[in-house]
Amino acid sequence: MTLATLPVTPEPTGSGAAACADQATLALYRHSPDLLLQAVARAARDDFPAWLTHVQPAAACTRPVRLAGTLTTIEAATGRILDLRHTADMPDGTIYKPCGNRRASVCPACSKRYQNDAYQLVRAGLVGGKGVPAEVARHPAVFPTFTAPSFGEVHTRRVKKHTCARRTECDCRAEPCHARRDLTVCPHGARLACFARHDLADPRLGTPLCLDCYDHAGQVVWNLYAGELWRRTTITIRRYIEQLCRERGVPKVPMTYERNGTIRTRWVLPVRLSFGKAAEMQRRGVAHFHAIIRLDGFDPDQPDATVAPPSALDADDLVAAVDHAATTVVFATVPHPHEPGGWRIGWGDQVLTKVITVAALGEVTDAQVAAYLAKYATKSTEVTGHTSGRITTDTIDLYADRRGTHVERLVDACWRLAHARWTCKGCGQHSDRWVCPVCAARGREALWPVPESSPFRRLGRWAHMLGFGGHFLTKSRRYSVTFAVLRGQRIV
Repeated sequence: MTLATLPVTPEPTGSGAAACADQATLALYRHSPDLLLQAVARAARDDFPAWLTHVQPAAACTRPVRLAGTLTTIEAATGRILDLRHTADMPDGTIYKPCGNRRASVCPACSKRYQNDAYQLVRAGLVGGKGVPAEVARHPAVFPTFTAPSFGEVHTRRVKKHTCARRTECDCRAEPCHARRDLTVCPHGARLACFARHDLADPRLGTPLCLDCYDHAGQVVWNLYAGELWRRTTITIRRYIEQLCRERGVPKVPMTYERNGTIRTRWVLPVRLSFGKAAEMQRRGVAHFHAIIRLDGFDPDQPDATVAPPSALDADDLVAAVDHAATTVVFATVPHPHEPGGWRIGWGDQVLTKVITVAALGEVTDAQVAAYLAKYATKSTEVTGHTSGRITTDTIDLYADRRGTHVERLVDACWRLAHARWTCKGCGQHSDRWVCPVCAARGREALWPVPESSPFRRLGRWAHMLGFGGHFLTKSRRYSVTFAVLRGQRIV
């Protein structure tokens, strides 16, 4: 039984609380700041059973959505109104709906339900079910992990050999953080050595050895472009597999389609790749990706069907394709006033790819992969110690400090790069604001906004996510079912 299905409210039964207190006392309880006394007053009301039934759908939610208005039932064929109700006639005058937030730090109940759905979604793409054919269990699939490059040395925890039962509660003896024979000192005077054996709760984990040497701007820009890097990586993996098909003589198949009223034929390779991805925020404040890549076939007569791939390809070819893409996909961002040549965007050196198997004969099983990805579907930046909402000009000073902690410098880098100085075409003045203050003082008709829509403007919008603005769980269209399908099945 999960948190989302716990009977948070009891079943409607007869109320006997009224015998414990008179009506005057209950009236005082109703307005008391003590939640327990408020609950007693609520239980003593005559409509308590109806209220229990009314709030049951959102009983476990910590911040339910309250809907108010009119509910109209209309016959589709004739447009005749069959029923008309108003929420004012319902208990509390509102309809309660779960918030549906995926973050465990915001709503544990809704995030647990989201995590359970994510597990079913990911596992269905590996073993079938939920509308996915069971034959996908025999398709080659791999589980790669793509990490970000280094932006400076940070405090880490490394264990050569684990003897613990669970990694989340690991108490194994760690290796020294950064043991060095010579005590190297950076240009800022900080020692680039640490002989501590950090435990899991050490707040120094993920923080730089030298805050001034660390490339905070480069890290937040990498977070911003991580989604584009993943897109280019999937394209490169597809091209690598297609090249293998041509080298091994896999015949193409004709695909017929219609364009502008004309029937056309295109010859394509009978392979298709399906992807699933979960993003994990590391302690240093940078995202890395855990992915599932499944090799499918393609039948032009059934373009939406999931069929077996050609026998000439196997899981080892997927591993080779991932390794090739991880080392070759590199690009530069558009220029920025602080970095005219742009930032280099690419994957780090620590790329690990495991073969997925259903029969527990490979490196990792389908259940392990599904549980691993579902776990990170409810996470955000909590591991870094930063849990704010969207940051605005009124709240930026609460979270950003150019000379502050590691996370404060990351937030400051997001805000500073998003509001870089630009030249107003109206008066030639330099400003870092969204609207030129000189032109604004002359009247609204003389306003000159920022001339170009720079992608770095999004850093200000995603400063609370340390620059990462992508989804934490994504998949390709034909990998598995959707969250909407799972929710619909649960409602039915």
